[in-house]
Amino acid sequence: MIASEQFYSRYTPAVARDLAGCFLMHYRGNKLYKGMIIETEAYRGTYDLGCHASKGKTKRNAVMFGGPGHAYIYLIYGMYWMLNVVTEQQGYPAAVLIRCVLSFDENNKKTLLDGPGKLAKKFCITKRLNGCDMTKKQKLWIEAPEDKRRRKIIKTPRIGIGYARHCQYWKWNFRLEI
Repeated sequence: MIASEQFYSRYTPAVARDLAGCFLMHYRGNKLYKGMIIETEAYRGTYDLGCHASKGKTKRNAVMFGGPGHAYIYLIYGMYWMLNVVTEQQGYPAAVLIRCVLSFDENNKKTLLDGPGKLAKKFCITKRLNGCDMTKKQKLWIEAPEDKRRRKIIKTPRIGIGYARHCQYWKWNFRLEI
């Protein structure tokens, strides 16, 4: 089942937790990229100093203020694309960063893509997908696993946002224990 707008319309840390164990899918040309989401991170609102919306709406972060379930993709360090999915209600800036994926190729070989830049590169995710509606099974979407068993999720502070003062300590990083 594809994650719906209703799924993404919830409290961002809850969505981030529930995405761990789901499958990221990207259909490009005649190739399907598929991987199990292992790690996510929540960012929400203008009060969150780690969130791109902390300084208000800009051209770069405008997608975050849009409808839930849309891809928010941006470039960091001039070289790495980051994939996020917008959450909560339209007009409220919140998103979940997909940090790590266990990728499966055509031969079912598994590769751990342990970084958002690595997964974007392997899955051919670039700015051209920014704003894509991930609630439709078109180019980029997330599917719930068939196996509904609850897996162990580890909560830790978010990674690499020392500039976010007290917000860096919020336990909004969710990692599936594998």
